[in-house]
Amino acid sequence: MAVRLPKGYMPTDDEPFMNKRQKEYFRRKLENWKDDILQENRETLQHLQDDNVQHPDIADRASSETERSLELRTRDRQRKLVAKIDAALRRIDEGTYGYCEETGEPISLKRLDARPIATLSIEAQERHERREKVYRDD
Repeated sequence: MAVRLPKGYMPTDDEPFMNKRQKEYFRRKLENWKDDILQENRETLQHLQDDNVQHPDIADRASSETERSLELRTRDRQRKLVAKIDAALRRIDEGTYGYCEETGEPISLKRLDARPIATLSIEAQERHERREKVYRDD
């Protein structure tokens, strides 16, 4: 059951955290982002199929292969991003969206608006990155 959002609605700290409106706002944001990525992927696939030409010049061929490799790498990153978006949509359905996986505390609305797939609060993310850096430096 979709919730009607007023035109230009933006979640605020003045309302209960992860109320129906906020959940609907983030669901739409995530679904639109996913649709954009999938559309880009379709266009990339079409471009790769259309550009399946053998170039006689070795420099043109190398350039084409480099471009093709970059596009495939980008598609792989986007595939992983779509999986994260799907996980965020599942968390909305489960009622755990917007809460830090580490502390259980609410993730700030600003952070969620900027990075709707966030699973950690800023503080928990910073701790995680510091630990990662310590182990990486060893």
